[in-house]
Amino acid sequence: MRIALAQINTTVGDFAGNVERIVRFAGQAKERRAQLVVFPELALCGYPPRDLVERPDFLRRSEQEMARLAGLLPDVAALVGYVRRSGAAKGRPAADAAALLVGGRVVLDYTKMLLPFYDVFDESRYFEPGAANGIYELGGTPLGVTICEDIWNDKHFWKKQLYVRDPAEESVKAGARILVNIASSPFNTEKIGLRADMLKGLASRHAISVVYVNHVGGNDQLVFDGSSMAFDSKGRMIARAKSFEEDLVVFDTEGAPELHPAPASETAAVYQALVLGTRDYMTKCGFKKAIVGLSGGIDSSLVATLAADALGRENVTGVSMPGPYSSPESLRDAQALATALGIDLGVVPVSSIFDSYLTTLDSVFGDAPRDVTEENIQARIRGNILMALSNKFGALVLSTGNKSELAVGYCTLYGDMAGGMAVIGDVPKMMVYELAHYANRDGARIPEACFTKAPTAELRPNQTDQDTLPPYEVLDVILKAYIEESLCAEEIIEKHKLPSDLVRQTIARVHSAEYKRQQAAPALKVTAKAFGMGRRFPIAQKWND
Repeated sequence: MRIALAQINTTVGDFAGNVERIVRFAGQAKERRAQLVVFPELALCGYPPRDLVERPDFLRRSEQEMARLAGLLPDVAALVGYVRRSGAAKGRPAADAAALLVGGRVVLDYTKMLLPFYDVFDESRYFEPGAANGIYELGGTPLGVTICEDIWNDKHFWKKQLYVRDPAEESVKAGARILVNIASSPFNTEKIGLRADMLKGLASRHAISVVYVNHVGGNDQLVFDGSSMAFDSKGRMIARAKSFEEDLVVFDTEGAPELHPAPASETAAVYQALVLGTRDYMTKCGFKKAIVGLSGGIDSSLVATLAADALGRENVTGVSMPGPYSSPESLRDAQALATALGIDLGVVPVSSIFDSYLTTLDSVFGDAPRDVTEENIQARIRGNILMALSNKFGALVLSTGNKSELAVGYCTLYGDMAGGMAVIGDVPKMMVYELAHYANRDGARIPEACFTKAPTAELRPNQTDQDTLPPYEVLDVILKAYIEESLCAEEIIEKHKLPSDLVRQTIARVHSAEYKRQQAAPALKVTAKAFGMGRRFPIAQKWND
């Protein structure tokens, strides 16, 4: 059997555009003599639709578009993910479903059984789970249809099972010889390799072929890497689609492998994820141009480089805003970056504006000593300037704060946090340097000085980040252990042999900055646990571990 893996980039709610994409890729599959073309989970409506599925008109439109799609497809069987009414007398009104279309009609309509409820997933809030396996004999071969989480409960692969049922195992016992899984599995570090290991084990253990088709593209904070793949009954990878772009690859049970290139490294994968996430967030929200505040530091330099790669240099404008404590070298490095990237650079000095603020506030502040208040005023002046330019020219401001800063609140509300998207808001500081080196792989774009000078906000004389924070290489270890690995203070102290006070103070700062993060721009998720929709902590609370 020849099965085409159609890895497409859909937009939530764009039924017309998504149908057009499905029909186009189905045509390509037919040209390649595929007997079946497989599309990702919820391909028809886009993923994740979230509260849109609570609207009856959204569900009706999805069902209508599925009926329309059936009449538009070429003469090739197609498996398409979509949302429909569940038909349940009690429970949730929507179902995450997969329709197998043959000869212009739906011959199998499968409902997803396992609904994830952790991290960024909240599917049990929206969908009614299915109860029956999806088995259909196509061309003499029994296919077992599953949707994403349905194959993530293998007792042989995972130490802990989250669900009572294992739909993949049930499908095999019901006679499936090819297990087909359609997915919308978001990217994070090490996820591509993890999926491959899981699928390989599933195929070899049950001696069946496994076909996995994943969504690709950015939708809000999530980036879907694609990386669709297929394994034969011996656990050998026979087909692999590209990562981070649309692709079509054919799995031939009797033919030669078709393996498209994979990311060269984990750093390369994260970089590509950020480029794709930035491009899709911008274009799907209707923005064509971006504005980045350029301080001359490594963070803003990386964000500007990512934006130029995502949108084209002609669509990115850098803005340097030197203040009373800015060094000449900072402006020099911002100008060097802009020249290397080929982006426009505007220079808007803020010292006179800052002086006006101080004069105006002296009557209120009285004899109170200068402190972080005046530092934050500078940051907020810059935020106002960036947002004014955004309003005037219709460009989206990309904020430049990294995950390490956001974690401990080393950021200013309505200042450097201003913007429509936080490109590197889930990128720890040390990873920022790795990505910046990767950005320079084909030649120096980010100036060498950005790598060697001490990080600084330049909001007071001779300031460096380490006046306030631990060294980033230490801070990032604590933050990963606490945020991504969910270790408590005692476990972090023991595991990493770190001073107790340092660990406890860092954790306390993470807790106290929650109110800031919940007002931050959405950040593209690239780690196992990102701030935002997948991490839901209360702001007002007294817990301290």
